[in-house]
Amino acid sequence: MSSLLPSDSPSNLAEYSVSELSGSIKRTVEQAFDQVRVRGEISGYRGPHSSGHAYFSLKDERARIDAVIWKGTMGRLRFRPEEGMEVIATGKVTTFPGSSKYQIVIEQMEPAGQGALMALLEERKRRFAAEGLFDPARKRPIPHMPGVIGVVTSPTGAVIRDILHRIRDRFPVHVVVWPVRVQGEGSGTEVAAAIEGFNALLQGGPVARPDVLIVARGGGSLEDLWGFNDEAVVRAAAASTIPLISAVGHETDWTLIDHAADLRAPTPTGAAEMAVPVRADLEAALAGLSARLSAAVRRQAEQRRQALRAVARALPSLDQLLALPRRRLDEATARLGRGLEMNTGNKRRSFERAASDLRPERLAAAFSERRRRLSERMAVAARLVDRMVTTRRSRLLAASVALRGADDRLSGRIDRGRDRLDGLHARGARALAAGLAGRRAGLEAQARMLGSLSYRAVLKRGYALVRDAAGVPVPAAAGVGEGMAVSIEFTDGRVGATIGARQAGIEAAVDQAGDEAAPSPRRRGSRARPAGGPEQGSLF
Repeated sequence: MSSLLPSDSPSNLAEYSVSELSGSIKRTVEQAFDQVRVRGEISGYRGPHSSGHAYFSLKDERARIDAVIWKGTMGRLRFRPEEGMEVIATGKVTTFPGSSKYQIVIEQMEPAGQGALMALLEERKRRFAAEGLFDPARKRPIPHMPGVIGVVTSPTGAVIRDILHRIRDRFPVHVVVWPVRVQGEGSGTEVAAAIEGFNALLQGGPVARPDVLIVARGGGSLEDLWGFNDEAVVRAAAASTIPLISAVGHETDWTLIDHAADLRAPTPTGAAEMAVPVRADLEAALAGLSARLSAAVRRQAEQRRQALRAVARALPSLDQLLALPRRRLDEATARLGRGLEMNTGNKRRSFERAASDLRPERLAAAFSERRRRLSERMAVAARLVDRMVTTRRSRLLAASVALRGADDRLSGRIDRGRDRLDGLHARGARALAAGLAGRRAGLEAQARMLGSLSYRAVLKRGYALVRDAAGVPVPAAAGVGEGMAVSIEFTDGRVGATIGARQAGIEAAVDQAGDEAAPSPRRRGSRARPAGGPEQGSLF
């Protein structure tokens, strides 16, 4: 307990709370490192949080520092951070008092040189190729004569004018332009949304669904074209159900969308030339095909005419074709008359044999035999019906007798059950009343026992209970000290008191007064006499 007491030689150092010390450290660090540029590799990056902020670390070979990019700064970055990317971050160092950590709040960030972007580009290219996004088998052919062309590009640049001019000169078709940003932060997201939007259009809807898409942009540096290397753009191009032509940059510029597209054009103008044919060439080709078709039709008709003439010469004359069938008809006509005569004779003989067997005596005998058999069967059926009716009547009488007996037995069982239920009800009522009386008597006995054991019964006999300031009872005089505040509980309430100086004479007087105030023994039933001593004074 002595260790909790203040030291005899206090220090002259200022005393800080934890919050004050953390705040002082935070201000010192922020003033000393207000603006710093740090080069390091991104580690632990998992994309923006649901709040829009991004939390990760920057590391090198020997150290690591936590970093955070607030939501507003994320929208201004020219590229999207990725795991393992080497960057140069500009910001200020601050501390986080809640966990005694320091971190850098990044305000600007850029890749660490052209080599870092190329390395990131190669890594993405390998990853997408491994997923099969660049597989040639996935690429679709470009339609030869599209009815509608969708163009994803900037609406204010020279690219869209070149594309429209080239399409108008070669083969005028309907062109739908989806305006996007083609450079800077967010350009990749807009290009991907445009590709997905064109694919979401319905055939025959208010906006015509394109037959082919052109994603176009003029030339520029690697940083300027970086939006077309975005993962969302590559996946949208690979997933497009509409054939897509990539025309980003000049002929020497390559981006990842070129590998995912169905066809790559060296320039935006070249994309327009690939999308539509030359109308004059089509007309010339159509005229040549029409002439060839007419000549082919004439040659085919002449060949068919000559073949028909050759077949006609080889066919026999009409008389030759009908001579043999005419002879067969004549022979069949001659045989038909003779066959009818023979058939008629056979039928007549059959009728005569049947008529010889149909005499009146035989018919009457047959009718008598049939009538006798019918009478016998009717007699047998009558006997069977009588026997069945007798059997059913006896069964019905037996069932009626059994039913009357069962009704009598059931009535007796019901009466006996009703008597038994009345007896059980009376016994239950008596048992419930007896149980409640026993429980009530036990409860009253316990209440009396509780009243006799309660300290309040002792207070009614003239005693008092002393408690300290915390409300804990004081069992002995050694537990109190001079000047100590106590409360004294009597049978009718509590009073406050302060302990004075301890005196041995007062304690003896109190003990003597208590002995005199004690009631003398008396016979049972006699009335108690009042104590003749003085009233009870202070306990101390």
